[in-house]
Amino acid sequence: MLLFSVNQLSAQDKQISGVVTSAQDQLPLPGVNIMIKGTKTVTTTGFDGEYSIKASPNDILVFSFIGFQNKEVAVGTQSKVNVALGEDTNKLNEVVVIGYGTQKKSDLTGSVSVVNMENAKKTVTYDPAKMLQGQVAGVTVQSSGEPGGFVNIKIRGINSFSNNNPLFVIDGMIVDSPYDFAPGDIESMQVLKDASSAAIYGVRGANGVVIITTKKGKAGKLDIKYKSLVGLQSVAREWSLTDRLGYQKITTEAEKNKGLTIAPGNDPTSPYYINNVNTDWQKEAFETGIVQNHSLTFNGGAESLGYNMNVDYFNNSSYVKSPQEYERLSTNLNLYGKKGKLKYGAKLGYTQSDKENFNEYNAGQSAIADLLGAIPTMPVYDPNRLGGYGGTDVLTQKAISMNAIGFNNLITNNGKRNRFIGDIWGELEIVKGLKYKLDASFDRVDWQNRRYIPESDLGWYYVTKADESTLDVSTGHESRTFLNNLLTYETTLGKHKIEALAGWIQEKTDNYNHWSKGTGYKYGSISQIEYATVDISAGEYNRTITGISYLSRLNYSFDDRYFVTANFRQDKTSLFAEENNTGNFYSFSGAWKLSNEKFIHLPEWFNTIKIRGGYGELGNNTIAPYAYTTTINKFAGYDFNNNLAPGTTVVSAIDPNVSWENTSTTNVALELGFLNNDLQFTGEYYEKKSTDLLIGVPLPFSTGAFPANVTTNAGAVKNTGLEFTATYNNRHHAFKYNISANLGTLKNEVLQIGIDGNPIYGAASKTEVGRSIGEIFAYETNGIFQNADDLANSPTQTNAGIGDQKFKDINGDGAITDADRTYQGVTIPKYSYGFNFSAEYKNFDFSMFWQGAGGHNVFNGMYRNLMIGDYGNHHTDMLDYWTPTNTDTNVPRPIIGDPNGNARDSNRFIEKGDYLKLQTMQIGYTIPLKDNKFINSANVYVNGQNLLILSDYRGYDPDFNSNDGLFSRGYDAGSFPNPRTISLGVEIQF
Repeated sequence: MLLFSVNQLSAQDKQISGVVTSAQDQLPLPGVNIMIKGTKTVTTTGFDGEYSIKASPNDILVFSFIGFQNKEVAVGTQSKVNVALGEDTNKLNEVVVIGYGTQKKSDLTGSVSVVNMENAKKTVTYDPAKMLQGQVAGVTVQSSGEPGGFVNIKIRGINSFSNNNPLFVIDGMIVDSPYDFAPGDIESMQVLKDASSAAIYGVRGANGVVIITTKKGKAGKLDIKYKSLVGLQSVAREWSLTDRLGYQKITTEAEKNKGLTIAPGNDPTSPYYINNVNTDWQKEAFETGIVQNHSLTFNGGAESLGYNMNVDYFNNSSYVKSPQEYERLSTNLNLYGKKGKLKYGAKLGYTQSDKENFNEYNAGQSAIADLLGAIPTMPVYDPNRLGGYGGTDVLTQKAISMNAIGFNNLITNNGKRNRFIGDIWGELEIVKGLKYKLDASFDRVDWQNRRYIPESDLGWYYVTKADESTLDVSTGHESRTFLNNLLTYETTLGKHKIEALAGWIQEKTDNYNHWSKGTGYKYGSISQIEYATVDISAGEYNRTITGISYLSRLNYSFDDRYFVTANFRQDKTSLFAEENNTGNFYSFSGAWKLSNEKFIHLPEWFNTIKIRGGYGELGNNTIAPYAYTTTINKFAGYDFNNNLAPGTTVVSAIDPNVSWENTSTTNVALELGFLNNDLQFTGEYYEKKSTDLLIGVPLPFSTGAFPANVTTNAGAVKNTGLEFTATYNNRHHAFKYNISANLGTLKNEVLQIGIDGNPIYGAASKTEVGRSIGEIFAYETNGIFQNADDLANSPTQTNAGIGDQKFKDINGDGAITDADRTYQGVTIPKYSYGFNFSAEYKNFDFSMFWQGAGGHNVFNGMYRNLMIGDYGNHHTDMLDYWTPTNTDTNVPRPIIGDPNGNARDSNRFIEKGDYLKLQTMQIGYTIPLKDNKFINSANVYVNGQNLLILSDYRGYDPDFNSNDGLFSRGYDAGSFPNPRTISLGVEIQF
């Protein structure tokens, strides 16, 4: 009897309490689920990670939290159970964001790459797009060292002859680019690379989709984080340019070869000989740039309303001695709450940025190109010239040489940009599994651009007179409104799981631009439009684009083995005529988890085998508004017998049936997991075919159209490739480390250009059917003319002389003509790759990131300009020019005017574009803070970026941002080099 009473007492419930923390940083975890195993009894941790639950000694408590491993603890005689949860290293259990929803990573049927944000955030940048470089297979990123410069990004090749940039979606809001948003506030990034994952975005999905999710509020006490980074930037390598003596030697020889008198400034016998100026323009221009980023984050709230607020300041001053810099202040507030069956949230963001731009005197000729071409006998400063900067003299030096330092310091070229984004949403569970979500968003950008060219004297050719001084001011705004109505249904019937989505979306974009120009300002006068003394002009432009879309998606799975996904979207837009304004886009994909089949028996170390594949069609609506309607000039008068008769005429020719570009994709992939899925591998093949590409088809000049072409759907291109990704995560010991690598191959082929297939010519490139876009197209050299017999017995070259470059007669007609140009290699990398390694031991952490590309050629246009042998500056290679006593050389003689075209597009200036970069390396230390009431954690680190470049390329950087990234992708005309950055950072959590 007594024994029975004791046993009965021991089985009675008792109050169990404790604290749940993170094993990684020992911080409390709010919102952790604690369930008594085998029952429905459950509770959650509060603000401080504390919990309380009634349980019997025989019960087992199950602790679970997203992103952490589950843990089971037997109650026994304990009344206080403290638990530390370890990080869940199995990324297959991760929930990822997809179009208008989420999905478990292991259940994906489409090609969705999840970016490792811990690695990506170690790239110091103002633009989240830059963080993708080398992190995802099949994604190529080009950028420059210009503060606030444009980042060029492509996913799985070139799909269009116009716009190839992907769609960006931030917290469900569609944006053109993430330029205005702080990278540090990002929680996750996913890249949708195929139609089966991106078809839900319809006409915007052809170039791929990047989904960005920023940090959200979490229930718990107020959490404050401060991050600060300050870095020094410098140019990693320099060009080898001639000094004064080398320049004068080459230019003098060029004048002699042309039969000209020597420029007095280069003639030692002249009283005007320059021997007191020897400007090293790179040394004078390049200085230490400074980059700094400071952010403050507040996170907390309750289940009814959680908040996350981030304030971020970014500033980057140029490494070029000029006022050019980029400054941005951004704020972001995310709200999230839940009450009963209603979930709700909002997003408010505001960004203010100020960019002082570099200036181009000739369109397409960068400040770097001007700097490298500047002659060493021109001084940087000259108080005798208006403006105080040096220049050349027509009689003394005979050189037209731009003082890039003076030009960029004299001119004011400023762009101000303010952006507001707002989003509010609510989701109601109508019945179990059926939810309706209403989401309204507004995005507005206001800008002002101001460029003032004052009266100045920068030497011969670069004199700006008072009546030529100009002020250009443009202001405008663009607002975009979306209203999303989404209905979702989710149910599980035995082994069957069904998820359905249906939606209706409305959008409207309004754009307004006003410009004004004043001409005529004396030096030192007030630079305002109204004070112009010669002319004042102005104009304005506005447009409205509307659209409506219907979308649907069905996900079906059976027994966690078979998965099917179907997407459909219909888009209507005012961009096209009514009869062509509707596009239907769809995709089908499926997956099979072979490792979950009972008839397949895998070794214990082999955990996952999954096959997936899909097909779908996407669209691209990158076209100017009203392109389907004719433009007329109602002031087109005509002279009849000296009498002006008023009239109206059509200005431009149009195709009224112009419509969407279409892209179809096919892909198949294999996913493997080993060692409890710590080691994961993915291999994928894809084919991407784009048709009905918008292209300007030439018209006869007799049509009177301006421009003399018509934009129509008459292009096609195909991209194929393989992608491989491997990751290994070992966090089971004191020394924790992660290794990841990716490799992507790409083959691009043009299938159609216009109606007649006429090729498109770019800078030293040619694009034609059957070949890759923007292939280098140039002459092949064949040595140097050594004597008169050599000249007489070679194919005819107009204006050639002894010492000039010989070129190959490819077509064998006995003369060197344009027909002898040949293809000299692709400019799109055949492969690109990235490698990440990170490790932690006790309080220390280390990481490094390598990235590279190869299999492509580059036309070094800057090197060509420095090897012309004219009045501009020279590369030191030019010192080895041909003379009767120096015949063992491949450098032709210098000659003013280059009558033979020694510097024409040829393989002399083509180089391998292969490179390998140590993009980032970081070493950090977490300061131990025991029992500190104010600071929970603190980490200090040193970060290096662009530390090492392994390449034979002569220029600053083989990874340059080309002119258009398309037809002239491989042409380096003098891009801004990506700087080497050394930063010191600190992260403190209060």
